[in-house]
Amino acid sequence: MKKKVLSILSLSTIFWISAQQKDSLNQKKIEEVVITGQYMQQSINKSIYKVEVIDAQQIKNMAVTNVAEVLNQNLNILIQPNRGSGDSNANIMGLSGEYTKILIDNIPVVSDQGMGNLVDLTKLNVNNIERIEIVKGSMGVEYGNNAVAGVINIITKKTYSKKFNALLSLQEETVGKDYDWFKKGNGRHIQSLNLGYKLSENWTITADINHNDFQGYKGKYNGYKYFNPDNDNLRGYEWQPKDQLITNAAVRYSKNNTTLFYKINFLSENINFYDPRVTSLPLGEGQRTFTSDDKDYFTKRWIHQFNIQTKLGRINYNGDFSYQSQERKYQDYKYDVPNRREISRDEKNTFYKSEVLYSRGMFSNFLDSEKFNFQLGYELDRTKGFADSSTGTFGTTGKDNINRTIFNYANFLSAEWKVIDNLSVRPGVRLALSDKFDSQFNYSFTAKYNFTENSDLRGIFGSANRFPTYDELYTYLVDNNHDIRGNENLKPETGYSAGLFWDYITHSSAGWKFNFSLSGMYLNVKNRIESVITNPSPLQYTYVNVDNYKSILFGGGVNVRKGDWSINTGVSAMGISRVMNTGNLTSPDDFNYYVEANLGTNYTLPSTKTIFALYYKYTGKSRQYVHKADAKDPTNPGEYVLGEIDAFNMMNFTVSQPFFNNHVELSLGVKNIFDVSSIRNTTVAGDSHNAGADNQNLFYGRSYFARLNYNF
Repeated sequence: MKKKVLSILSLSTIFWISAQQKDSLNQKKIEEVVITGQYMQQSINKSIYKVEVIDAQQIKNMAVTNVAEVLNQNLNILIQPNRGSGDSNANIMGLSGEYTKILIDNIPVVSDQGMGNLVDLTKLNVNNIERIEIVKGSMGVEYGNNAVAGVINIITKKTYSKKFNALLSLQEETVGKDYDWFKKGNGRHIQSLNLGYKLSENWTITADINHNDFQGYKGKYNGYKYFNPDNDNLRGYEWQPKDQLITNAAVRYSKNNTTLFYKINFLSENINFYDPRVTSLPLGEGQRTFTSDDKDYFTKRWIHQFNIQTKLGRINYNGDFSYQSQERKYQDYKYDVPNRREISRDEKNTFYKSEVLYSRGMFSNFLDSEKFNFQLGYELDRTKGFADSSTGTFGTTGKDNINRTIFNYANFLSAEWKVIDNLSVRPGVRLALSDKFDSQFNYSFTAKYNFTENSDLRGIFGSANRFPTYDELYTYLVDNNHDIRGNENLKPETGYSAGLFWDYITHSSAGWKFNFSLSGMYLNVKNRIESVITNPSPLQYTYVNVDNYKSILFGGGVNVRKGDWSINTGVSAMGISRVMNTGNLTSPDDFNYYVEANLGTNYTLPSTKTIFALYYKYTGKSRQYVHKADAKDPTNPGEYVLGEIDAFNMMNFTVSQPFFNNHVELSLGVKNIFDVSSIRNTTVAGDSHNAGADNQNLFYGRSYFARLNYNF
């Protein structure tokens, strides 16, 4: 640990000393604007909500390939990768992906089991992102269902300053120690092209395409070609190969007070699963071969979105409309391992499909007053979902396919009142109606007080609810070892959060700019859905609303800038109290705390315009209660014991050098410098996502990359 800390301090010191050599103080930074939780786009400093922003330059310096990699650097956001499905969800304040709303340009993104939640962040590429806005805490009034832990809003590029823009990017990356340039049998290979054309002062068209070829990570396995007749279960990959293609096309019109924007997004993703087991197949006449039951997964996603911003008289209107669909298929095939050929391949089968019609409209500026403004809005979505029995064994027999359509409609109202020059408040309320669940009410109250021009305090209270997933409603898994049944009578979970956020900005006579921030948050979720024992012998489970969840967060951060150098660092301590219930036994409600810290620093060498970027994050050891059953006595309710998840460190370093008047840029770097792959985790039982007993796979070790950008 000491070596890691010393390495960070050494690199930071190099940046600090270099920054003293030349001071370009006259560069004026354009003030950041945000739209998340706002009536209209406005300055981040004037926002009544605490909005965290990750801009395009930061994303570029990270040399990341998808949104999951970007958010992994943020405090109190843990990206949970699933090696089996290939998905990665955002865990905010200890709550999993079901509780976080993922938006693109203010519109929730379709997923397998919902609208905006459980979104696979690896399916969102970064090559057309202008910025990412993050608001932590319950945002049910503004964004409705499942916005319990927070909202992540991905803002895409819509305009360009030049007449014509074309950016070609090629990135080659090792996967751990594995890499192969020619055969493309190892490593990660990424190509992207961004185009923008300004037809006139009013019309802009954009398009981009991104191809991400991830050849898998073997880890303890030996790849799909490996064969051992003794069946040592070492064939395949720890992280499955994935090939992803994402394209976007958009057109924007803007004149006077009206802006129209339409975008279409298409994603195609293929994942290859190679069974580590081999079985003997007799061929007759005393001959035989060995086969594995392999599987390919295919995802197709379409997103159509249209936005209009205009004035109806003096009233501001902002309308979003979207049609989205996502279909996931699988295809089984039998593979002859020693002869490296397919023997048979089944037809493709759909196992998840979602189709969504969505609209959201907001009206504001009714009074045309700087003192008082209110917003009236509506939101509706019609989600048609399908789940095949092969994925979750759904229905009343375990062999049923599930087809369900849910219609949700909501009205929300909030008012922003500038009580005095230094104090603004905004109360809000939402009524949500559903043809599946009972009506839901959400409330919010936010306030912002400016002590001085450079110091302000925000107080935020909000509530939200989470709808049950397909698995919780319809699961039917009954065999010799399991009896787990869903519950169609589940109620939505309800949660609320409260937070205080203090920010202070100051400048020194030497040209240094300092941003200091302190924050405290409390989150409470009731009627948590968990599986409970309904019958001890034979052992039977079902899902019910029984558990409670609480978390407390304290944090602080410092941002320092001077000329060509900047550093951003923060630390937080979070405590989690999770009450679990098996039906016969209730866990303790103690708060278990853990610490996180991060550091990001950038320095631009003035003489050559070389950019040095370092990103570091420390996640401390955490504890949570886990149920330990008595395998020998099914009537024994067991006990709750404290499990542990070990601490780990992540650090990335990048050097970027422009050439030929910024037309060409070469970037070299290393990710996961401390070579983290799996960590000890005694809070979960072994499954397909775990590296072994009491171990959990998080990453695939240290990797190196080279990226070449060519700006036409």
